[in-house]
Parts: sequence; structure tokens; C-alpha cells
Amino acid sequence: MERAAQGCVRGEFCGVVTGPVSKAELASIGYAFPGQTEFFAARWGGEPVMAFCGGRLRVVLATWHVPLIEVPQLLGPQLLRRTIAAADQLARAEGIAQPRIGVCGLNPHAGEGGLLGCEEKSFIDPALDHLRAEFPGVSSTQPADTLFARAARGEFDVIVALYHDQGLAPLKLVDFDEAVNVTLGLPFVRTSPDHGTAFGIAGQGKASATSFANAVSVARRLIKARRSR
Repeated sequence: MERAAQGCVRGEFCGVVTGPVSKAELASIGYAFPGQTEFFAARWGGEPVMAFCGGRLRVVLATWHVPLIEVPQLLGPQLLRRTIAAADQLARAEGIAQPRIGVCGLNPHAGEGGLLGCEEKSFIDPALDHLRAEFPGVSSTQPADTLFARAARGEFDVIVALYHDQGLAPLKLVDFDEAVNVTLGLPFVRTSPDHGTAFGIAGQGKASATSFANAVSVARRLIKARRSR
């Protein structure tokens, strides 16, 4: 990882494709970062945004490796803008000129007008209303339990999920073998397979290389898109 990060800074590489790692095992030997995303952000600078593409869905996460109880406090205007901008960037890099961005609500039914939670009404939707002048295709908060099906049918080009499992549970249901993890917001392209280490089948010839191969393809596509800009 150090060699890959330094190689990009020196101009030897245009991007990095990482493999799956065990965060617990890394922590046990003194690795100082929650994951590889945070490592590359520390080495390169920038503000990372975790995204996924390569299959039927494109998903961008507003928060990722944080406890669920902390999510509402983190969803301020700056974080929402950075995430919406990253979703717009990802869609445009994949050839979509006017991205339609669907944003998940935090609460069931996107709060049901305040009956099931007040975060949407009090600060998330007002922030999205403000961002719509810059990103015309961004929605108001939508019920997360139907938004992914709507996107799969073509109603939206990319989904913004507000926390880790809200975005990754449906993504892995439909795109487990094809999805690719993309780190946006960094000076260089970084992708990885969207699956873990699968220690239970290690050495048995059962692992699928599809997601890793797709991670290489997506990295090449994103590097080409950056050069064209």
C-alpha cells in the first residue's frame, strides 16, 4: 500500500486497485487506520467519499465506518454537499450528462413528514433544496425501502445512502459479484472489490475473481474520464 501510494505521487502509476483485507487482523498488528480508504486519504490528501458501481446500481455513502448512533450528528451541510458532488462526479465519469441523484431518507418512510423522525424535515431536505441550484438532478429525501428498486428500474442514475448498511445491503443483494468500491474525492483513482477476505474458502479454488477484474476495468475507465477532463 505504501509503494502504491508513493508510486502515484511520483507519477509512476495513474491509480490503485487494492485487494480485500481484514480490518480486525490489520488492527491486531498495529495498523493505525479503520480501513484502506482512510490510509490513502492520509497519504494523498483530499476528502474521501466511498462509492460503488460496476453493476446495476451506483451507490455513494455519506458516512461509512462509524457507529449508527453517530450518523445524524455527522450529516451536516458540508458532508451532504461533498457526497452529492461525488455522486454527480461518478455519474458524469460514467457518461451521464445530467445525473439524477436519489437521496435516501434517514428514517423509515423518509420521516413521514416528521411522524417517524424529524431529521429529514429539519435539516436534510433544506440542505438538499439549497444544493439543487448546483446539482439540479438531486431529489428530496426518499424512502430507502423503495429507492433502490426505483433506481434499478432506471428512475435514478445514482443513489446517495446516508449510512453504511443502508447502501450496501441492497447493493450486495443485486450486485455482489460485479460491484466495485470506488474512493472518490482523492487526487488519484482507487478502486477495490466489493467483498471481504472470505477466509472460509481460502485456498479451495472457489473464490470468484469477477469483482476484482471489474475493479481494474472501472479504474481504467475512471482514469480515462479524468484525463478527458
